[in-house]
Amino acid sequence: MQFIFLLHNMSLLIFFLGISMSLPLVVSFIYSEQDFTAFLFSFLVCLFLGSILFLLTKRPKREISHKEGFAIVAVGWIVVAFFGALPYFLSGSLNSFSDAFFESASGFTTTGATVVTNIEALNHATLMWRCFTQWLGGMGIILLSIAILPLLGVGGMQLYKAEVPGPVTDKLKPRIGETAKILWKVYLLFTFLEFILLRAGGMSFYDAICHSFATMATGGFSTKNISIEAFNSAYIDGVITFFMLLAGTNFALHYQFLKGNVNSLLKDEEFRFYLLIILCSVLLVMLGLVLFDGHDLLHAFRLASFQVVSIMTTTGFSSVDFEQWSDFGKYFLLVLMFVGGCAGSTGGSIKVVRIYLLLKQGYRELYRLIHPHAIVHVKFNNSRVPSEIMDSIWGFFFLYMVLTVFAVVIMSFLGLDMVSAMTSVAASIGNIGPGLGSVGPSDNFSAIPDVGKWILSFCMIMGRLELYTLLILFIPEFWRK
Repeated sequence: MQFIFLLHNMSLLIFFLGISMSLPLVVSFIYSEQDFTAFLFSFLVCLFLGSILFLLTKRPKREISHKEGFAIVAVGWIVVAFFGALPYFLSGSLNSFSDAFFESASGFTTTGATVVTNIEALNHATLMWRCFTQWLGGMGIILLSIAILPLLGVGGMQLYKAEVPGPVTDKLKPRIGETAKILWKVYLLFTFLEFILLRAGGMSFYDAICHSFATMATGGFSTKNISIEAFNSAYIDGVITFFMLLAGTNFALHYQFLKGNVNSLLKDEEFRFYLLIILCSVLLVMLGLVLFDGHDLLHAFRLASFQVVSIMTTTGFSSVDFEQWSDFGKYFLLVLMFVGGCAGSTGGSIKVVRIYLLLKQGYRELYRLIHPHAIVHVKFNNSRVPSEIMDSIWGFFFLYMVLTVFAVVIMSFLGLDMVSAMTSVAASIGNIGPGLGSVGPSDNFSAIPDVGKWILSFCMIMGRLELYTLLILFIPEFWRK
């Protein structure tokens, strides 16, 4: 482990983060708001520290090892969350650095949980920064750096493997930089298309940009206190639902589709299973709203489709205070929090492909009880899944559940009721946003003690990096030669 390589890459990330602050800086200047000084100072601090650190370190002249790749990504996300919190803290938008770090981590990890009690009271630049951090974190800051910074071209595959979510990482092009650029072009295209459609639906220019950023990142930060419900538009609900579906799909499939391979989506087993879960969930929740909550069929379909897609893709927007639903509806959404989007999407949580392969493994074990001498392999898209992949999935699933339970116990110890403790952790480690109880869609995380906010921030980063990338730093063997 060459720490000078780690510091060198941190310098690039800090510098890039400073450059990204130019967007809210311009917004603050346009609206002549008081947080201009805070963003300008944060902008200069990041550029200065990034430049100094870059000059004091050196670029690696060899391939970055897998250990250094994991360390760069894990430490990079913590560093970015730290410096991304500066505008919140310096502007006075949030009263403590604990709150500022929580909000920053929630943004970059695309969680969407907030400690802001009155979102609409924030300045335009701060609201833009919240949504823009989600957009950057959606496809991954490291991945963006690989795409636009040639200085990170060396050892890029090690960073890509540590950054891109999902149990299987495939390159679309021989060079990792080309792969990163392709993914970002698709990401940009969908963001732009959603912006155009939201504008066509009557949403303001500013709101359309912010919500397009948050949707494609499956982030869920809104400029309104009651999220998408504030617009009261079936058209806007429909547009955002459609793009949340796209954001929860593997972006490699989108690329193949845009190239003309129309069947790429329907041939993919994970995508078909993803659609099946959403369809069945929408029908069940809609039925519950009709039978238990007294909604008419059409309105129930609108509410159910939006909230099911929002929660399962881990976006976290709300078009209604679903905590007021019957127990069936709201606890069904709680189950969907553990499913997540597809591998290679901007969604979080366990991921559809893992759930799908675990179900296949379960069926395989039942089949072997009936035919004990049969040789049966778990297959995915007509290819045999290596045993190492299945071992990794089982390990991930076990760690996910153990860490969730452990964090829930801690949150309960800090004074949260069981529903709030469980859903705050599930929403954080799954990068979802709203939970139930005191952290429901009409509430926020501000009442949680500072210790709890730091624990949940750690859960957000850990969940965004799919556990292993961050947890591996705590293994003593990782630091040994």
